[in-house]
Amino acid sequence: MAKTAKASGASSSSDHPEDPAPAAPTTVLRIRALMPSLAPAEQRVAQRIVDDPEGVAASSITQLAEDCATSEATVIRFCRTIDFSGYRELRLTLATEAGQARGARESAREAPGDISPDDTLVTVVEKIAYADARAVEDTGAQLDVDVLHDVIEVLSTARRIEIYGVGASAFVAADFQQKLHRIGLASYAWSDTHVMLTSAALLDERDVAIGVSHSGATIDTMDALAEARRHGARTVAITNFLRSPITETADLVLTTAARETTFRSGATASRLAQLTVIDCVFVGLAQLRYADSRRALETTYQAVRGLRVGRDDRRRIRDRDG
Repeated sequence: MAKTAKASGASSSSDHPEDPAPAAPTTVLRIRALMPSLAPAEQRVAQRIVDDPEGVAASSITQLAEDCATSEATVIRFCRTIDFSGYRELRLTLATEAGQARGARESAREAPGDISPDDTLVTVVEKIAYADARAVEDTGAQLDVDVLHDVIEVLSTARRIEIYGVGASAFVAADFQQKLHRIGLASYAWSDTHVMLTSAALLDERDVAIGVSHSGATIDTMDALAEARRHGARTVAITNFLRSPITETADLVLTTAARETTFRSGATASRLAQLTVIDCVFVGLAQLRYADSRRALETTYQAVRGLRVGRDDRRRIRDRDG
């Protein structure tokens, strides 16, 4: 499986014996994350597996190749691309995971499928709620805890943290900045291209730059992260696709696992997945800096509470005086 920790200093699970071993992501999640980087013929094979993993598990290699309008050699090459020795191993893994999924569905009703023009509002609500909840669950299932640990350690010692994101990812970047600021870490979120590049040019090896991009192909965010890296800053990418272009400019990569549906490009599912990742980073940082974080959170809470109490007092005086 492709590693999400790309920095030379990235540590293995043996470096963190106190952490439980993370659960391996399902094959379908891994394939979906790698799809944009595959050749067209391999993408057809990948899409077939994502659409019907149980059906593929029951198919011969000849049948799968015919269904995908490609050759058996391409299927074998695809298997090796996703770190399987061959098609037999892939089929066995898919069959096992399909059985586990069937067991999970016995206790939970699913609402799969994309939104169609004929869906009622009840069905739309059901599908959106399902997609959003699934994005959080899938992201948690495939999040690399070793890389998460490394990101937390890098951020904990940074002089300053710059966070870049545009479009929907800008809201996530702003939320991340606010969380870090609440525990006393110097952090800034930028979404304007010129400001991002200006920010990145002033960083050095004491700093960390974080790029948030669902697609991993947002040029503005990629350019800012590359500029920060050029000046010596450590770089972190948060993206939905493991081999997307932004990962080439990142020392450490944290991936989400959200699926966009019709009418919902850049929608809540992808943002919830990203927010899940940054919440994990934030809580990990707060734990690592427990005393300082708790003090900062209490101080900022009292400041905001004081403002609210002051407003309430002024309102009562105004109401009393008529």
